[in-house]
Amino acid sequence: MLRKFIILFMSLALCGTTLACSSPAPTQSQTQNTNTTSAPTSLSNGKYPVQQATYNDANGEYTLMLLNTSPGTPPVFRTTDLRMARLTDEEMSADEKTYLAVENGQADMHLSEDFRIEYVHNVTETQTNPQTGQPQTVIVRQQSSFWTPFAGALAGQAVGSLLFRPSYYVPPVYQPGVVLTGYGGYGNTYSQAVNRYQTRHQEPPPAVKNRQVLRTTGAVRKSPSNQPTAERKASPNSNRATGSGFGSSTLRQSNRSRQAPAKTPSGFGSGRSRKSRRR
Repeated sequence: MLRKFIILFMSLALCGTTLACSSPAPTQSQTQNTNTTSAPTSLSNGKYPVQQATYNDANGEYTLMLLNTSPGTPPVFRTTDLRMARLTDEEMSADEKTYLAVENGQADMHLSEDFRIEYVHNVTETQTNPQTGQPQTVIVRQQSSFWTPFAGALAGQAVGSLLFRPSYYVPPVYQPGVVLTGYGGYGNTYSQAVNRYQTRHQEPPPAVKNRQVLRTTGAVRKSPSNQPTAERKASPNSNRATGSGFGSSTLRQSNRSRQAPAKTPSGFGSGRSRKSRRR
């Protein structure tokens, strides 16, 4: 009797192991979510001058080059959870420059009117993976321009007191070869900013679409023929963002020199951009 019980027990255990091994692996959730997530910052509370800023619409990530970080703290700060506000009139009168304010893990960037954020726009295509035969979305090229969220003397009239209170902003519709001014959506939360953008343009911002598509098709992958990226250099004596270039470009290095864009005209909140003048 004992032998039969042991044999039956071993048989049941073997069946359970076989079923566990043959069960399909859990798939990654494809739930669409406009909320941004960011690891807690290692920066101590304080103000850090911003030397350079870049926004990438592949995932909505900001990359800031900071000054005066404490020893052992990297000067490059990356986050997808960044609120922004314009410098107050008192700060501008005191010749305050663009800075990142950190308090209890929350990072807010306070910008001057003429501060330019380099905008990296990713052009995607759906291609067939030659190894799996399944469709996947890949980045085939990148275009680079600049974005000035608070450009223009009329900025204060657009959103009133919100202008000086840290809020979430979504860039206006990307257009190659122009400096983007104002915003496409704003709000107390990132979701509010996205909803305002979507109500206005009947589609979500590029960063939201790319996060959804690139997440469900795997890691962000670039076209094999366009892997090299342009070098970006920071200007040590300027509070404006500097970048790899201006206007439409592929990821290949170009032998042609690029001209810096002219100063942007007045205007805020329209979501429209005007073409910059070339010399």
